[in-house]
Amino acid sequence: MARKIGVLTSGGDAPGMNAAVRAVTRAALQRGMEVVGIRRGYVGLLSGDVVEMNARSVSGIIQRGGTFLYTARCPEFRDMEGVKKGYEMCKKLGLDGLVVIGGDGSFRGAGDLSSLGIPCIGLPGTIDNDIQCTEYTIGYDTAMNTAMEMIDKIRDTTQSHDRCSVIEVMGRNAGFIAVNVAIAVGAEAAITLEEPYDLNKIAHDMLQAKKSGKSHFLIVVAEGVGQTDVIAKNIKDMTGIDSRVTILGHVQRGGSPTLRDRVLASEMGYHAVELLEQGIGNRIVGLKDGKVYDIDLQEGLAMKKDFIHKRYEVLTKTAF
Repeated sequence: MARKIGVLTSGGDAPGMNAAVRAVTRAALQRGMEVVGIRRGYVGLLSGDVVEMNARSVSGIIQRGGTFLYTARCPEFRDMEGVKKGYEMCKKLGLDGLVVIGGDGSFRGAGDLSSLGIPCIGLPGTIDNDIQCTEYTIGYDTAMNTAMEMIDKIRDTTQSHDRCSVIEVMGRNAGFIAVNVAIAVGAEAAITLEEPYDLNKIAHDMLQAKKSGKSHFLIVVAEGVGQTDVIAKNIKDMTGIDSRVTILGHVQRGGSPTLRDRVLASEMGYHAVELLEQGIGNRIVGLKDGKVYDIDLQEGLAMKKDFIHKRYEVLTKTAF
């Protein structure tokens, strides 16, 4: 049974990380465990940058975006020498387990630590929703809602000037944010890596729609596609319609987490503590069929996540 555990946030920040840290901390304290917060991810673990946690440490943070423990990327932890240093620090701190909130890179580090004897539980915290073994990741819902709200505002100026707005959303190499947001804002197209796209057809459909009285257009592009400015230029050249690029960028990572992200993060954090209480590590906590579950870490990372092709079809068949 774990008597003292650590919790850290690693990699890109995501709304809901604070809710997860809060749940881990309070669930562990209720079980009589000690908890330390590790600041700046694995960088903080290697340097021993930790803070003792109590119930008041996590008061008033559930509604805050970002992560109050801070986060960082740690190239040193990609090598086993760095992982061994992390193991030694865990032993020095007296940690019986570790909760790692982050993405797939963070989970690989957690798997390496588990192999050395420190039970680690991974919680999927990334706006990209690109963790294979879970239907939803902490921060994904908030990021989509933020992007939707921003594009609704962009539509106002797009409509006022009879333009086409080509809007790049985040998601790294995954198009989940792009296709969902495109449906939600009534966009004419979503361009992602997962689905082939034909700019000639998009341009043709825009011109046909213009003949029927449509005067403005929205095209959503997943950041992994790249060349958003080139796409906009090509659309303008093909249609003669003034096309402008907007890259939403890191605004999608910020802001107060939605109800869904707060609840999901809390459930996942609670489940992680239940596992560590039993001395179980090397697991990822995820969402499957709407329920929180856990899976072997290596098995979870090896899974392939299916793109929501049906939802893409919904977009294409209801556009224009």
